[in-house]
Amino acid sequence: MTISIGNDHAGVDLKKHIVKYLKDKGFKTNNKGTNTDNSVDYPDFIHPVSKEVEENISSIGIIICGSGNGAAMTANKRKTIRAALCWNKETSILAREHNDANILSIPSRFVSKTEALEIVDAFIKTDFEGGRHQRRIEKIPCH
Repeated sequence: MTISIGNDHAGVDLKKHIVKYLKDKGFKTNNKGTNTDNSVDYPDFIHPVSKEVEENISSIGIIICGSGNGAAMTANKRKTIRAALCWNKETSILAREHNDANILSIPSRFVSKTEALEIVDAFIKTDFEGGRHQRRIEKIPCH
């Protein structure tokens, strides 16, 4: 599985920690984020992730900014993207099971590195339940 990952300056350390974890587990990662803590504009690093997920270059995406909100809002501008802001394992599981989320947004200023890995692990391992949730996600995009 290939995972695209993008971040702004608030997510550099957490991104590096997550990338190492993913590589140790055998995942391929496409780093679309900044690698310095110099202030940057998060959309410049989030749009490439959502584009790769939309074009099936990557199976899923992980995006990181201070609150996770701006990153999620940016990624969700694409019609086929369902980016979910998750701050614990439980919200990550529900994002996959109920919403078929294909991008995980992590708030770097509100989760520890340990929590972030639990969130990522849950996101990767959880499958979409389908059923009643399928018709709901079909209603998300504007036509």
